[in-house]
Amino acid sequence: MLISEAWAQSGGGAGSPDFSFLIMIVLLFVVMYFFMIRPQQRRAREHREMVANVKRNDKVLTNGGLIGKITKAGEGPEIELEIAPDVKVSVDRNAIQGILNKKPEAAPKPAANDAKGQKSILKGLFGGKKS
Repeated sequence: MLISEAWAQSGGGAGSPDFSFLIMIVLLFVVMYFFMIRPQQRRAREHREMVANVKRNDKVLTNGGLIGKITKAGEGPEIELEIAPDVKVSVDRNAIQGILNKKPEAAPKPAANDAKGQKSILKGLFGGKKS
């Protein structure tokens, strides 16, 4: 007797669906997309581009930990690595984890002294010599 009255007072039941649960599930998927799925897709796209752009004489690191120089990189799925003098192995292109001989990007030059002879504020805050 009391259960039916409590059920009626809660506003729930077969006649009125609870949309807050549905909204919570949708928000969960939106958060998962932005924090998990989207960054993984970006990393996969960057890896595909990197693997497609490897060329002969690039020094690479494989997923298995081998470091070697590419001696043959055709259009097929396999490339040939020289891991020691006169030791060559064939590996799948997708096994390349990274290119090691990339030149680092040039760091921006620090700001010159301004007209008053004061050093840049950022240089003083980050890495400047303490007096």
